Parts: sequence; C-alpha cells; structure tokens
Amino acid sequence: MRVSVGSMARETAVYTHGHHESVLRSHRWRTAANSAAYLLEELEPHMRILDIGCGPGTITANLAELVPEGEVVGVDVEPGVLEQARRETGGRGLTNVRFETADVHALGHPDDSFCVVHAHQVLQHVADPVGALREMRRVCRPGGVVAARDSDYAGMVWYPRVPGLDDWLDLYHRVARANGGEPDAGRRLRSWARRAGFTEIRSSSATWCYTTPEDRAWWSGLWADRTLQSSYARLAVEGGHATLEDLRRIADAWREWGAHEDGWFSVLHGEILCRPS
Repeated sequence: MRVSVGSMARETAVYTHGHHESVLRSHRWRTAANSAAYLLEELEPHMRILDIGCGPGTITANLAELVPEGEVVGVDVEPGVLEQARRETGGRGLTNVRFETADVHALGHPDDSFCVVHAHQVLQHVADPVGALREMRRVCRPGGVVAARDSDYAGMVWYPRVPGLDDWLDLYHRVARANGGEPDAGRRLRSWARRAGFTEIRSSSATWCYTTPEDRAWWSGLWADRTLQSSYARLAVEGGHATLEDLRRIADAWREWGAHEDGWFSVLHGEILCRPS
C-alpha cells in the first residue's frame, strides 16, 4: 500500500557521528564508483534521482554527471553540510542538481516522484529503518529503484589485532544503539525491505579495504580524530559509555594500527536494490 506524506510518522534521524571535520573527511572521499557501484548499471541519462543523506555531495555530484538529461535532488538533515554540497557541484559546473533539507522519514515530495531513490549509510542511523524505506518507496515510481547501502560494524575485520580496536568496536556498538541506531545494519537491509513491503529485492555486499601506507594513515587518522573530537565522542562520554581516558587510549590504538606495516582493514557493506510494484 502506498501512503501519503501526511500519514507518515515523523521520526527523527539522528546522526551519531555528527559533522566534525574528521567525519566529513571520510564523506568527501566517497564516490559513486567506490560507494554505489551496485546501482550504476540501473541508471539512464534521463532519470530523476533522490539522494538521501547526501552530506557534502560527492556521490550526488557523480550521480548528476551520470544523468545529464535528468535531475538529482540531494537531501540531508543538516543545512550546513548542504552548503558544502552546493560548492562541490557548483565547482563541477553541474546544473541538473539541487539540494534540500529533509528527513528520510518525511520527504517533502509527492508519491511517484523519482526514478531512483538512493541512501548511502543512512538506515543504520535511524530509529525506524522500515518506516524510512516505506517513505523511500512512496516517492519512487512503480518500476523504479530504491537503493540502500549500509556498513555492518560486526563484519569489519582488521590485522594486526590491536587490542584497543576491539574496545573501539564494542564502544561504537553501545553508543550507536543508545542513540537509536543499528550499527550492524548491512545484514538487516533485506529484512527491513521485506517488512517495508518490497517483494522484488536484489541483495549484495561489497567492501572498502585500507592497506597501503596512505590509506592506513588516512583511515586511522580520521577515526583517531573522530574518537576524540566528534559528536560520537561527546555521546560516548555524556552517555556514560567511556571516559576521556578510554577515548584517548582507543585513539592511540587507531594510530598504532595505522603505523603498522602489515596493517589491513576491511569494511563490509550490505546493499539492496528494490523495485516498487
């Protein structure tokens, strides 16, 4: 059953990481090629795309380049980050993209508005991912595509086994869940999509892998900084999940791993492509 905007429960999407520079450093690295490859073969030049949780707009810009005869609308709950997205697309000279402030639970668009509705690393942060997928389904045209990709923290693996990173993973799970999210979202996407009413679902998985000296320095550095300075750090302390000393020790563990010549880190993602009937 397709529902109207007015009947949607207006839950709030809360982003555990916040928008500290250490977080956006990671977001700006993302492209359609390294973060939405599972979707790209579905795109056609004329399509209208909604990119949910677009952040600083690097994936959004790539999508706009791939649909030159269509339009891309990027939305995010944080108005400030949309200014960065506008600078990103403006610097590329793109004229078929625009940005709006919006929450995935209450998208301000009529039914059947988009050919593709895409969300990257969004559903792990919301209290009602099934409701979010229903809203994504509502604004997607019949025969279109709803696409979602989320990491799965319990599926992340690394070498060598620096003990402090085990503490990081345990802490992140506790903080994210206390904030209403589900950090092991990747494995749940298919289940959530079925509960949201989709019957035609294609599931897949993919990884990011960091192993070169440059990649290790970048990945470990942003997580060390995020552990000490982001909204995630504040939530960890204010929620009683960790002390400042705990966070310093975990940040040091990230730097230790990043400096190791044998360092290797793999980030698992679940992916779904759903077709509304």
